[in-house]
Amino acid sequence: MTTSRNILSRGFSLIELMIVVAIVAILASVAYPAYQDHMRKTRRADAQTGLLELAQFLERFYTTNGRYTNADGTRPALPFTASPKDGGGVYTLQFNETGIAAAERPGRYVLEAVPIAAGVMNNDPCGTLRLSSTGAKTRTGALAADLCWRR
Repeated sequence: MTTSRNILSRGFSLIELMIVVAIVAILASVAYPAYQDHMRKTRRADAQTGLLELAQFLERFYTTNGRYTNADGTRPALPFTASPKDGGGVYTLQFNETGIAAAERPGRYVLEAVPIAAGVMNNDPCGTLRLSSTGAKTRTGALAADLCWRR
């Protein structure tokens, strides 16, 4: 005959299970913000690559035409306007004409990567990334430019 003392305990108690759940929750609360920060940096690097590719496109256009504008003074159509290029755009890539007088436009350009309002980049401390024809790399956010444009 078996008594209750002879039966082996099998499984977990509720307290043990709650301890495991608490440990997993603590690890997730630390890991998820780090993951989001990593994703922001990755997407920002992709946008920077897109801006540099567009700058190369414009330099080739300049080599062929002697100016960064078409003959009628308009900007050439960019080969792509979203980053990443494969869809699911996180940034919109475009010209920024603010501060460039019409007379200066044939010899200058400023490209910018504007974060799309909804999504992971919404709270990015770098804001809009800009690349000019002089090679100046700037941003509109509060984070230092050298941190946004890591070398």
